[in-house]
Amino acid sequence: MIRRTVPADASALTAVAHAAKRHWRYPEEWIALWRRELTVTPAFIERYPVHCAVDGDAIVGFYALVFAAADCELEHCWVVPARIGTGVGRRLFAHAAALARAVGAPRLWVTADPNAEGFYRGLGAHRVGTVRSTPAGRMLPRLVLSLQDTRATPATGSRTRRSRTPSA
Repeated sequence: MIRRTVPADASALTAVAHAAKRHWRYPEEWIALWRRELTVTPAFIERYPVHCAVDGDAIVGFYALVFAAADCELEHCWVVPARIGTGVGRRLFAHAAALARAVGAPRLWVTADPNAEGFYRGLGAHRVGTVRSTPAGRMLPRLVLSLQDTRATPATGSRTRRSRTPSA
């Protein structure tokens, strides 16, 4: 089931983001660099559409959308490691794309972790460039999904940022 999150979910969402990022075996010093970007606050949940996938009482993944002009940005998309590859991420992404489409956004953007690029491309996103990240020299794929063609399979893209931790 996918539901809208509430501010009380913030710490659980942050734990999911950290666990998902660690799944890719990044050094802990990198995780420390990304702590701010991986943290979901109650204020963020109140300001933006954030939805989570739940299994019983457990949050097993979530996404967040941020609106930039007419477009949408997939700000977060994380799945607990034990559920990666089970369809949770695919369902979350489809839900995010449907919500963005429903509000009239022509595109959904994602700045992806390099390990997640194939996931988003498999859902119809197209790579349009790269974005600088931390640590210095690290580049992230920038992808976009057109939402105007309702036949398109959901995928992601991203808005431009100088430094960002990607959605995975």
